[in-house]
Amino acid sequence: MALVSGSQDRPPSTSSTGMASTVESIDRALQILQLLDSSGLEGLQLAEISRRLGFTKATTHRALSTLRVRNFIAQNDDGNYRLGSAAINLGAGMISYNNLAATVHAALVGLCNEVHELVHLGVLDGTDIRYLDKVEPQRAIRVWSTIGGRVPAAISAMGRAILAFRDTSSTALIPYTEALSAHPTACHDNIHAKIIEAHERGWALEYEENEPGIACLGVPLLAHGTAIAAISVTAPSERMTPSRLTEIYDAMTRVLPPLLPAGMTVSRIESSD
Repeated sequence: MALVSGSQDRPPSTSSTGMASTVESIDRALQILQLLDSSGLEGLQLAEISRRLGFTKATTHRALSTLRVRNFIAQNDDGNYRLGSAAINLGAGMISYNNLAATVHAALVGLCNEVHELVHLGVLDGTDIRYLDKVEPQRAIRVWSTIGGRVPAAISAMGRAILAFRDTSSTALIPYTEALSAHPTACHDNIHAKIIEAHERGWALEYEENEPGIACLGVPLLAHGTAIAAISVTAPSERMTPSRLTEIYDAMTRVLPPLLPAGMTVSRIESSD
């Protein structure tokens, strides 16, 4: 392979301790990503990032600007910086769909046995939710779903649960609502409001938007704080009263965490009831 300016490939230089030297700008960017990974959706102000990492504000701003251009970080309305879609997608891509279904299946069974309703596991695939697994209760429920099947994320409880724990800006939602050509009555602003509501309370609701008489409650499946998938409970809408929704969400936050692998949980927000 041709070398620029006659330079030659050589091993990384080492310091007196024998450790390979680092490229400072890359190292700073990685430190910022690690810090923001631990700060959650609330994120951190530039000054706080600079203070914690010991960088000058100018250096921190340059690194943040580059990461933002590549969507590795994003900014909240209050100016705080947090992980962006590129960083989140990299993390989610490390987990095999088949592996995830097998790993989480016991938790789905435990939840189904607790609430006696249909339970699904799904992941975001483009602008859709793809069903990875399902556990059915003994009592039958007439609802169409098949493992490998898809439903638009913007009008599904699982999709809204994942989106509520990612970039909740109206602009970020546009690709998902533009994909609803088969649902002309779907309203971008209305869906955005529902995602904001889901973010605030920790769970998302879909009520007869996909099938008449059917409602779903979904929570995000978080791996080290990143929404990689979602779990939902589906039931006839007549059974999904406000009190029943509270019961189901309480069951999900109580039953699922002990059955999930280390590093996984279902919600950052505890039930307020």
